[in-house]
Amino acid sequence: MPETITPLSAEFYTNLQSMSKEAIAMEVLKPFIGDEIDEQSLLRIVTETLDFDFPVVHLHDNIYTLELFHGPTLAFKDVGARFMARCFSYFLGAQERVTILAATSGDTGSAVGQGFKGIKGVDVVLLYPKGKISKIQESQLTTIGGNVVALKVAGDFDNCQTMVKEAFADESLKEVRPLSSANSINIARLLPQSLYYFFAYQALAKEGKKLVVSIPSGNYGNLTAGLFAQRLGLPIHQFIASTNVNCTVPDYLTTGAYQPRPSLPTISNAMDVGNPSNFYRMADLFDQDLDAMRQMIKGYTYDDPTTQQTMKEVHEQHHYLLDPHGAVGYLGLCAFLKDHQEYIGVFLETAHPAKFKEVVDEAVGLDMDIPEALQEALQGKKQVVEIGASYRKLRTYLMSE
Repeated sequence: MPETITPLSAEFYTNLQSMSKEAIAMEVLKPFIGDEIDEQSLLRIVTETLDFDFPVVHLHDNIYTLELFHGPTLAFKDVGARFMARCFSYFLGAQERVTILAATSGDTGSAVGQGFKGIKGVDVVLLYPKGKISKIQESQLTTIGGNVVALKVAGDFDNCQTMVKEAFADESLKEVRPLSSANSINIARLLPQSLYYFFAYQALAKEGKKLVVSIPSGNYGNLTAGLFAQRLGLPIHQFIASTNVNCTVPDYLTTGAYQPRPSLPTISNAMDVGNPSNFYRMADLFDQDLDAMRQMIKGYTYDDPTTQQTMKEVHEQHHYLLDPHGAVGYLGLCAFLKDHQEYIGVFLETAHPAKFKEVVDEAVGLDMDIPEALQEALQGKKQVVEIGASYRKLRTYLMSE
């Protein structure tokens, strides 16, 4: 965590409407990076990271969506993964070698794998839960090849995440095989996700209403990044933590008791997290003050049938295709705006609906076209290693390679 987060200058916010996304990124990230990366190199990194669009689309009334799926793997994770990969390339010496170890509940794996593909001195090991991600997601992360290895774990995402954390705590392993993370527990993955909120505000500030942002939430990296943006002075008045039935944080906001639990499988699988890592960052930002967190974050929870019905209704009424995660974000935003008409709301659409083709087709009654980038993954050769859901199995694999 940053020791302090100092708001950006009033001049920055005055000029924000006319700034390029690269210029915004430089101003937002420089306070955290300091002189660790020279300005010319940082500009190159953010320019390469942000070389696609982040459109804000009006659905109806005061409701907008920020589309975060226009990157190479069609998911919001592309920004953090591309930024982090380029930072590693900048810092690694010619003779150094590091293993990126990451757990994925769906989209992290392919974004990280593509981001680090071919980066000299970097090996990538991706853990994903067997049978709990979509067919396309699995194809994306298992067909990268080269310096990227996929491990299919006989367990759920929480098992995968726990195994990764145990590896980072194993000093004897790290002496033999230096490790780093590509999950949002790595601050270099999380910080550039703060940019989403500046892009959304830039598009909507002219409406002259208070801004509420609804975030489909699993490991809570995106919501934490939004809180960072707010601490930098961005005028976001309310956050919505929209979840599926894995509702550890909404339950905490209601009861005051944080109770991690085994994750439950849903159609919005990237949010199937029972013990989200970034909850502890959120608690730190609020100095462990539950009342302060409750004032800023509202939690809403939705089951699969409600999510499916919402996907169908939004397509019929507004001619817009939601992925199941975006549908949960939309639901949470609608629930809040029902009693807060003075706000303008945006929800994050975190992945292209075609990544969940079977789910979306069934809910909406379509036979959706698959984008070319996803077709290539489906046709690629899978390279995957199956292991049991224990740290001992992971350690044995890492030590033998």
